Amino acid sequence: MDWYTELDKRIAAYLPDLKVTADEPMSRHTSFRIGGPARRMAFPQNGEQLVLLMGFAEECGAETLVIGNGTNLLAADEGLDRLVVDLSAAMHGIQGEENGTVTAEAGVSLARLADFACKQGLTGLEFAHGIPGTLGGAVCMNAGAYGGEMKQVIQAVTVLFPDEGVKTLTGEEMAFGYRCSLLTDRPEGVVLRAAVRLAPGDPAAIREKMQELMARRKASQPLEWPSAGSTFKRPAGHFAGTLIDQCGLKGLTVGGAQVSEKHAGFVINKGGATCADVTALIAQVQARVYDKTGVRLEPEVKIIR
Repeated sequence: MDWYTELDKRIAAYLPDLKVTADEPMSRHTSFRIGGPARRMAFPQNGEQLVLLMGFAEECGAETLVIGNGTNLLAADEGLDRLVVDLSAAMHGIQGEENGTVTAEAGVSLARLADFACKQGLTGLEFAHGIPGTLGGAVCMNAGAYGGEMKQVIQAVTVLFPDEGVKTLTGEEMAFGYRCSLLTDRPEGVVLRAAVRLAPGDPAAIREKMQELMARRKASQPLEWPSAGSTFKRPAGHFAGTLIDQCGLKGLTVGGAQVSEKHAGFVINKGGATCADVTALIAQVQARVYDKTGVRLEPEVKIIR
């Protein structure tokens, strides 16, 4: 029996209220607007549903992919023979504590979390306001911008591990590094929620800072086009966008994919781009940059097949 047939039966019997779709286009759930159909996509309403679902998936032999806003993903054109679990649809609760700690579910957007902190008069998340992902994804990759990173504010993360159950890890135990964490090496772990420790601040000043950073982002990045944000990680001693620009690659195009003319660190979907277009363009950029500079560029975008 196919894994998805068995999974359908278990969901019908034990999670009848869980929304599940078949052959759901990944292009609807990634900021690149690229990707073929996922065999099954589920939209849990809470952590309890998620824990049960992940247990059923393991028992049925399903390969799983947990996503938020899909802002750092490039999905295969032919689709995914996986169970894709979308946390952004409902798992976005936020709760503030008196001591400056804010706890939020994995599916909450960073923008909403930063707005909540601002209204509470808490500073420390201004850098995250313009990052388009969700808290869960941001924790996994230690997302950052404009000198800030998640590791600076994370107090604790509650993670579901298939073989160990639910564990709460400290920020130190998460082993944050540049665009990585413990969960980079243990991708089977699923973030359920996280607590951030912030400091008191003036709401007006916090809002002004967030607006300033958003204005800088809009001025320098091609936000008007679908993309997955920065395409490459920052190589040691360099900036990926600067290297690509210096190699004369702005505007380089493969099919519907293009190296942005506004910011060379972004590969954008100019219309109708496929996963094959983007991966071919990434390979060309890597080869030409290495040939001219000797620097190897490593993709930051996660390519899912």
